[in-house]
Amino acid sequence: MAWWKKQDKKPRQPRRERLEIPADVWEKCEACGHTDIREKFERNMNVCPNCDYHRRIRASDYCNLMLDEGSMEEVEVDLRSTDPLGFPDYPQRLKKAITNAGETDALLACTGTLDSLPINIGVMDFAFMGGSMGSVVGEKIARLGQRSLERKYPLIVISASGGARMQEGVLSLMQMAKVAAVLAMLAERRIPYISILTNPTTGGVSASYAMLGDAILAEPGAVIGFAGPRVIKQTLGQDLPEGFQTSEFLLDHGMLDSVVHRRNLKRTVSQLLRHMSGRPAATGWTPS
Repeated sequence: MAWWKKQDKKPRQPRRERLEIPADVWEKCEACGHTDIREKFERNMNVCPNCDYHRRIRASDYCNLMLDEGSMEEVEVDLRSTDPLGFPDYPQRLKKAITNAGETDALLACTGTLDSLPINIGVMDFAFMGGSMGSVVGEKIARLGQRSLERKYPLIVISASGGARMQEGVLSLMQMAKVAAVLAMLAERRIPYISILTNPTTGGVSASYAMLGDAILAEPGAVIGFAGPRVIKQTLGQDLPEGFQTSEFLLDHGMLDSVVHRRNLKRTVSQLLRHMSGRPAATGWTPS
């Protein structure tokens, strides 16, 4: 009888097929190492749900965050960086940056409305050569400033940069003075200019238009400074306070007006603009 005989057992087949999850579904926080589904990070505006670290996002993401749906219009799209100094391999680096970033330069210039308020906005993109400030970046901001002068629209600049673009030498440094002159004209006409600093904002950008706003805001934990800690330490010859180049430290020492969480950024800017322009608050909102 089969009961007393040893029979070969067939391997049990799984009841369902094993699901393969693509590797790019997961994201890892650069600060705390928390790993979660990418969609969860995106729903949270790319802020870590575990430690609240503000991850770097693209210029187009900031425009979508700040501007009313359907109101965004990109301007100054024809401006392109050239190689005026004949810097070695600069044209190749520009082509590579355009391919990788999908943008024509390190600043996205747009017009639109923010809670029904017409504004001009320039957003720097760190993905394009570290958000470096070249001639095109300075020219775009200057032209946005001119638009604000002509139409009396507030100007907003969101900075994320490693500083001036060395491949353009003094032409890059000239943008600091050019943009500062346009901002001075805005101040004379009492047209609001709000500067928002994100991680990182350093070098010639922090030494010029990033710190010239009528109101200067920053995201939590953003690195803000001119030179690097090692250079400063060598120059001063003394130890530096921990976190001395973070937005919270600068707020405590009077360099910023407020540190604003990304989810509150649009509401805060709207309240500031309405206060500066004497317009009534948006319906259903109360000052925070």
